[in-house]
Amino acid sequence: MAVSKEPHRLILFTDAVVAIAVTLLVLPLVDIVPEVAKEHGEAIEVITKHQPEVWTFLLSFVVIIRFWLAHHRAYQHVRAYSTPLILCNAGWLLAIVVLPFPTEVVGVFQSDRFTTGFYIGTIFAVSALQTAMTLIIRADAAVASEENPPTPELAISSATATVLLAAALVVALALPAISYWALFLLLLSAPVEQVLRRRQRVAAEA
Repeated sequence: MAVSKEPHRLILFTDAVVAIAVTLLVLPLVDIVPEVAKEHGEAIEVITKHQPEVWTFLLSFVVIIRFWLAHHRAYQHVRAYSTPLILCNAGWLLAIVVLPFPTEVVGVFQSDRFTTGFYIGTIFAVSALQTAMTLIIRADAAVASEENPPTPELAISSATATVLLAAALVVALALPAISYWALFLLLLSAPVEQVLRRRQRVAAEA
């Protein structure tokens, strides 16, 4: 059951939390500066001697922005919000806010089954909740916009990313040597989505 015709408060709150999460990502890098200065190192060593921290920051920034854009695309089709949608959105925000934590763990500790599982698992949780929200929007006519209803492609895109992240998590846990390289499975998103859309069109024409 939809509880509001204007979901702007939910969207604005979500945007604010995402902005804070993105800001928190950089704090570990800020802490590096006084550490290097204390060791009488050169300024360039802030980057050269802490490349893992820099790369994990950039990766997590891109991941969060990507999910925020997906969230934005999904909520363009929302005219009201329901209790299930609010709960899924809250879970999505929790996973987004937690993401800087495994990012810091990855930057400080060596890669092992726990660090990779923690990091990829958090990203998977965000994606799974994103997919759940998309399906809720599509399934509830009281939530979905009448003028701009969600398309099947939106659900296909979200579900594909979630399935590939689940596969990446399994691979990373089963084969620790592969580590974060398992995330390259996401490169299969585009071809998989094309196949699914083609099958959907064939089924619709049949």
